[in-house]
Amino acid sequence: ASTITAYATDLAHFLSWLHCNNIVATAPHHVQRADITDYLAHLAQQSLMGVSRARKLAAIHEFFRFLESNGSINKNPAQGIETPKKEKNGRVYLRPDEYRSMLSLAGGNPRDFAILQVFLQTGIRVSELCNLRLSDIDFAGRTLKVVGKGMVEREIDLEKKGLDAIKNYLAIRPQTFEDRLFLNYQGQPLGERGVRKLVRKYKDQAGITKRASPHSLRHTFATAKAEKGVSPFQLQKWLGHANLNTTQIYVHIGR
Repeated sequence: ASTITAYATDLAHFLSWLHCNNIVATAPHHVQRADITDYLAHLAQQSLMGVSRARKLAAIHEFFRFLESNGSINKNPAQGIETPKKEKNGRVYLRPDEYRSMLSLAGGNPRDFAILQVFLQTGIRVSELCNLRLSDIDFAGRTLKVVGKGMVEREIDLEKKGLDAIKNYLAIRPQTFEDRLFLNYQGQPLGERGVRKLVRKYKDQAGITKRASPHSLRHTFATAKAEKGVSPFQLQKWLGHANLNTTQIYVHIGR
């Protein structure tokens, strides 16, 4: 029912546009391929997203396909028109002044400060951060063991300020048998939802208007390393990417 309503609305919109832009098109067989491509261009100029334009084209295509199949028209004018592409969401990352502001605001809370530092220094995923255990930290070797997708383990180097932030947090961490590194105020493992709320809180307090998230901090780490000339292979290892092509995106952003 929803599809029928959506297609009917899309067709009505196209016919209304056609009535205003091609007065000689008074029957289905008058509609030409150029009418449809001009309509799609009009929608693009109206800043309609690619996925919405694709749906409208699908409605038009199916309408004329139906007319062609029952002999009402000789040829479907929408045949062969390329489907509009869905826009790729840009990777949001923070400038140094933005994430420094977040760190400054979190300075009075050792746990929150340590979480932000770990994100910015390691680029790990929010799920990976929530699953970190006390035994994953090697203070002597200055490394962090991370269990990523597919239970694949990797090691990431930690700078002194990251290690210091974790040490400061451990000094006030609740005494509990729980071995997860980051805990909530009840002494229970901190969940992904709680981490996202934490990042959003400091983002908003810092006056950052972009839609930053824990994943944005991952992008920030990767972009900063790429700008410093870190090889794609090393970056792939740190990020835990299965495909090097995914890592190459940060190299291009860094350049």
